[in-house]
Amino acid sequence: MSLSSNKMFYVSWEAFHRATKELAKLCLDGEYDSIVAVSRGGLVPAAILARELNIRVVDSICVSSYDHDQQRELKILKDAALKDSPKLLIVDDLVDTGETAKALREHFPQACFVTVYAKPQGKPLVDKYITDIEQDTWIQLPWDMELAYSRPLAEQ
Repeated sequence: MSLSSNKMFYVSWEAFHRATKELAKLCLDGEYDSIVAVSRGGLVPAAILARELNIRVVDSICVSSYDHDQQRELKILKDAALKDSPKLLIVDDLVDTGETAKALREHFPQACFVTVYAKPQGKPLVDKYITDIEQDTWIQLPWDMELAYSRPLAEQ
């Protein structure tokens, strides 16, 4: 998937926080005692979920499957120390093609896998998510963007 051939979906900090709090509400039905954040995209939602669910045990698994605009082969760069458990939440920002989710499902088969956003190819691999995103849409998350001056239309 190349950035130039896709639709764009821009997410503000406020919208991301609001959606992640909605995800936390969905997770209140479980008795989760720990979180593994999928680095890097899962770090921010994991922090929000940890606060909202009052979970103090948070770890990360560091995977690399994206450049800033393109998906590539998945590599686990650092494993999580937490063991698989039905009380474990695996948190990522989104599920796209499902390749990362498949690897995490194999790694943590008992855990609950949650994301804020889900695309059709990956959606069957997550237990809970908040927002459906079309497969051909690239999500611009707030930590990947900066505010910038926008020239008035009359000056363009």
